[in-house]
Amino acid sequence: MPELPEIEAWRRALDDPVSAFPIVKAGPAHVATLKTFDPPLSTLEGRRLAGAERRAKRLLFPTEDGELVVLLHLMTAGRLKYLKAGEAGPKTPAFQLAFEGGARLVLTEAGAKKRAGVWLLNPEEAKQELAHLGPEALGLGEERLAEICVDESRRLHSMLRDQRVIAGIGRAWANEILHHAKLSPYALTHDLAPEEIMRLAEAIDQELVRGLELRERGANDKRTYRVHDKLGQPCYVCGTPLARVDFEEHTIYYCPDCQTGGRVLKDRRLSRLLR
Repeated sequence: MPELPEIEAWRRALDDPVSAFPIVKAGPAHVATLKTFDPPLSTLEGRRLAGAERRAKRLLFPTEDGELVVLLHLMTAGRLKYLKAGEAGPKTPAFQLAFEGGARLVLTEAGAKKRAGVWLLNPEEAKQELAHLGPEALGLGEERLAEICVDESRRLHSMLRDQRVIAGIGRAWANEILHHAKLSPYALTHDLAPEEIMRLAEAIDQELVRGLELRERGANDKRTYRVHDKLGQPCYVCGTPLARVDFEEHTIYYCPDCQTGGRVLKDRRLSRLLR
């Protein structure tokens, strides 16, 4: 799933191109992808976008006149691409904006399940749509993180992925961040010492910045991730084979030596949790 580094890299790449020319055709949009019907997409035609913005894992494209906002949530399999005039694209995109001059902004989604979403909203509606999100992960800081850890009583991996608590981190970057901080994914927020909170705050910023820099250079998942999806490969710090815990909706990857004192974590569905 695209997370803060991936979405921010897209935002930076799209900011200038999408604002260069007016929209001449809004759509088509897959019936499962377009989440709003009023106003219709055709309301965008003739308008110019002001650029690209980001909030957590969502992209926003406000119109230059300030009246409308196109909000996109890519979910797990959604991908966004700006196609120059004449550049080949998918025959049936999940969503598309065509610009004067022939360029197109195209949303595609792999697989049969269409979970990515597009909303056409006014600014107040867009604000309400995002109101449940917590503070941005990048630049969160040690002090704010300490407050969150006091308020929450849960395991770190779960807390980092909860968009209502900290916005922008998903399963992949939670794995990278916790490894960098040398903390167990199952460690409880209430049990963290001040020094561990400091390490976690630093790891959040350092890993998200690292990911953003790599994504802006076009790095793929294999080059970007050092822990996530690396089962059995040697830890880049200590060489211990990386391990994982499988859940229904996500997978945790970690280093037993760096993060859990050599202990292997058990899936709660199969065994007692170890910290």
